[in-house]
Amino acid sequence: MKRNGPIALAFNALVITFMLAPLVVVCIVAFTPENTLTIPTTSFSLRWFKAVFAHPDFMQSFWNSLWLALSSATIATLLAVPAGMAITRYAFPGRDFLNGLFLSPLIVPHLVLGVALLRLFALVGGTGSFGWLVMAHALIVTPYTLRLVVAALVGFDRSAEQAALSLGASQATVFRRITLPMILPGVTGGWMLSFINSFDEVTMSIFVTAPSTVTLPVRMYMYATESIDPLMAAVSALMVAITAFAMVLLDRVYGLDRVLVGRR
Repeated sequence: MKRNGPIALAFNALVITFMLAPLVVVCIVAFTPENTLTIPTTSFSLRWFKAVFAHPDFMQSFWNSLWLALSSATIATLLAVPAGMAITRYAFPGRDFLNGLFLSPLIVPHLVLGVALLRLFALVGGTGSFGWLVMAHALIVTPYTLRLVVAALVGFDRSAEQAALSLGASQATVFRRITLPMILPGVTGGWMLSFINSFDEVTMSIFVTAPSTVTLPVRMYMYATESIDPLMAAVSALMVAITAFAMVLLDRVYGLDRVLVGRR
C-alpha cells in the first residue's frame, strides 16, 4: 500500500483545519457569558443555551424542523424503495428517464426549486400549508434515499427470494420477510441521510415557509438579519451537535464510506 508523504499529510491537515475551524470557533463562542460574540477566556457559561430553550420562536421552529424532517424522510423512503426496486430489477421503457427524474433535485439549484415551488403553491392554494412544505422537502431529499436503496439492491442475491417463491410464499411475504430485512441497512441509512438534509435545508425553505411553519434554519437566518449575538452561536452549536450525532449514527448503521464514495 502506498503511504502519503509528509507534504500530502500536511496539506490534508490544513484542509481539515480550514473546514473545522469555523465550527469549532462557533461552538466555543456559544459558551461565552458575555453579551457579545467573544471567545470565553476566564469562564464558560450555559447562559445562551438556556436562552435558546427559553425563546418560544426558536423552540417552535425546532419542532417544525423536527416534524418536517421526520415526515419528509419517511415519505422519501416510501417512494425510494419501490422506485429503487423497479430501476434495478426491471428493464422497461423510460427506466433511465425515471432514474434521472428522481435524481434531478441533486443538480437543480435549491434557489430555483424554491422559486418554482413558491409559484406552484400560489397556483394551487398551498401557500403556508405544512403538508405542502413536507412534500417540497420530500422532493429534494428523495434522491439521497434512492441512492442508498439502489446501492443496497445492486448485486443483491435473489436466491433466497426465488426459494421462498418456489415454496409458495407470496410476493408481499417475500418482500416483508426476506427482501426488506436484507436491504434494511441501506433503507435506514437513506432515511437518516434524508432526515439530516431536510433538517438543515434553508435555501428552498425560505421561499415556501409561512410564519406558522418557519423552520429552525430559516429562523436563524431571520434572526441574523436583525441582530448577531451569542444566541445564534448557541443555536448553531446545537445544530452541529444534532447533525454530528446523526452522522455518527448513520456511520454505525450503514457506513459513511458507502454513502459518500459508494464503497461496498
